[in-house]
Amino acid sequence: MRLPALKYDVTASLVVFLVALPLCVGVAVASGVPAELGLITGIVGGLVTGMLPGSSLQVSGPAAGLTVLVAETVQRFGLPALGLVVLATGLLQLLLGALRWGRWFRAISVAVVEGMLAGIGLVIIAGQLYAMAGRPAPASGVDKLLGLPGLLSQLLSAPAARHSFVVGAGTIAVILLWQRLPARVRAVPGALVAVLLATGCTWLLAGPVKKVEVKGLLDAIHPPGAGVLQQVTPALIVTIVAFTLVASAESLFSAAAVDRLHDGPRTDYDKELMAQGAGNALCGALGALPMTAVIVRSAANVQAGARTRASRVLHGVWLLLFAALLPAALGVIPVAALAGVLVHAGFKLLPFKQLLPLWREHRAEAVVLAVTAVAIVTVNMFEGVLIGLGLSILKSAWETSRLHVETEERTDGVTHVRLTGNATFLRLPKLLDALEAVPADRVVELDLTGIRHLDHACQSALTTWAERHNAHAPEAVRLIPSAAGPA
Repeated sequence: MRLPALKYDVTASLVVFLVALPLCVGVAVASGVPAELGLITGIVGGLVTGMLPGSSLQVSGPAAGLTVLVAETVQRFGLPALGLVVLATGLLQLLLGALRWGRWFRAISVAVVEGMLAGIGLVIIAGQLYAMAGRPAPASGVDKLLGLPGLLSQLLSAPAARHSFVVGAGTIAVILLWQRLPARVRAVPGALVAVLLATGCTWLLAGPVKKVEVKGLLDAIHPPGAGVLQQVTPALIVTIVAFTLVASAESLFSAAAVDRLHDGPRTDYDKELMAQGAGNALCGALGALPMTAVIVRSAANVQAGARTRASRVLHGVWLLLFAALLPAALGVIPVAALAGVLVHAGFKLLPFKQLLPLWREHRAEAVVLAVTAVAIVTVNMFEGVLIGLGLSILKSAWETSRLHVETEERTDGVTHVRLTGNATFLRLPKLLDALEAVPADRVVELDLTGIRHLDHACQSALTTWAERHNAHAPEAVRLIPSAAGPA
């Protein structure tokens, strides 16, 4: 650790701690698990992942992006299974990093990742609106959205729900107004100020607002038991794969974003994936929430002047000291205030600024983004991401299989057909339509010199068509071959 940089790292670590504290607790409450589990994940993200090589300034902890997946897992398999899922996710990330697969996560379409975050953001917003009113949220994303009119009627008719909702709405308002204040004031994170003000107002007014339930740090730890192997089912394995895919992609895309914010050492993606895996393995062993790199905390770390990884390690120390010395402080925080913080975080996941330019310049990418988001809301997290990935692959295959067919009737009675581009099965209908439109009694000069790739399906189709055309007049097809062979 370089001593000249230490003063900058200490200051940055305090800022990151203040940003992380309400988010760690809020993500845990929104996920339907004890609040302390969010702090445990934040502590591990600082003390363990923060010390490992990979990305020097990126900060890890519980993320809003995994809230929906964690809540679905707890509802479906129970809280005891969460530790097993997170432990297996960490071990799988360690394996993928050791196999040097980290860089391949960068190949995932940005539209899919933004669509994933947008879908998660919509589900978080819809679900946390119920929490702001002190009401249980429906299970599915669609039911959450369809139930909003009913929630509105409850706000109009039930004073307790209305009082709770005002606390959450006030929290959002403070966060938004705080962003307009001078930079010196904004050194204190707006989310922390908003939660403190909401807590103070709730205490002074003594309103009927639900508070965070506190069990104690050690009591919240539930390591996977001896019978963990009996819990392993095909459905649980699919869940583990979903956690691994989403957590790894979010962490590595966050690393790419953080690298653009500073001029220091670049991220080693394989080492960063292993660092995330080590952190998740330990979180799973403690029965805590999964972790990812979090762009909000990471950006705060860079903007606060962090120079080395010491800042993210120290932020974990401050979280540990808070959890050990002031755990009762969590019990006075209104759930509605944390829900307001999460609603604001959900809105930040929606790509408002990117969507319109993307629609103008890359319409197909915008469609992939929208379909991924809608699929996550209407189906679930894992299937939604798979739908987005599948659509992205199809889009890429369609765009890379461009084939141009030019037909020219020459004065010598020969029809010249020139093919250029990539002849794949996706363009087979277009190719056959053009060839079959040539009269059967015409001599055809088939020019393939412009073909860069000719797959087996197109080669077979061309051979079959030429045999049928030659049946009407011998040697009616003159072939100018291409260097491209079958796929």
